Amino acid sequence: MPIGLVGRKVGMTRIFTDEGGTQPVTVLDVSDNRVTQIKSAEKDGYAAVQVAFGKRRASRVNKAIAGHLAKAGVEAGHTLREFRARAEDLANLKVGGKIGVEIFKVGQKVDVQGITIGKGFAGVIKRHHFSSNRASHGNSISHNKPGSTGQNQSPARVFPGKRMAGHLGDVRRTILNLEIVRSLPSPPRRHRNLTRRSAEQSAPWNSKW
Repeated sequence: MPIGLVGRKVGMTRIFTDEGGTQPVTVLDVSDNRVTQIKSAEKDGYAAVQVAFGKRRASRVNKAIAGHLAKAGVEAGHTLREFRARAEDLANLKVGGKIGVEIFKVGQKVDVQGITIGKGFAGVIKRHHFSSNRASHGNSISHNKPGSTGQNQSPARVFPGKRMAGHLGDVRRTILNLEIVRSLPSPPRRHRNLTRRSAEQSAPWNSKW
């Protein structure tokens, strides 16, 4: 498994192709991924790299994490993630260093994981794409209702997994094989950005990795 990066969604835009078409893209800020620990198969049972992203006040960090970060000599972050990798992939990394966008290439396919936008309590039409009922001809205040959900006297219950109204969004989702369209190692405003093809909805402040 290749090494990944933790980032923050900056927003969406579009870029123009050489053929004159437009491609919607999502811009990710993946700057300042700090290496906090390198795990080895001999000591930890598996090879991995642990990175910190973002910033967090020292008063908001507990003593265990503060000691762990102080040993690595890195600033505390709001996100701490681990990427499993082969031992040879970790040979050039060192604790206290940084991982940049240079590990990715334009045209490379990546898997992106993040938290979707929370939409609160939603009905079955929005949550499960149900069709609405007739809004006239005798239908009384039930055109957006889910319909019958129960059973007969036997089994006299609603089966688990029944598609009903409930909380929508705010869950972790992974999108596979997104293409990196552009990589900006040193853009303005001191961000290090990755631009990839858009495929999912998430809040601009959500972290990606």
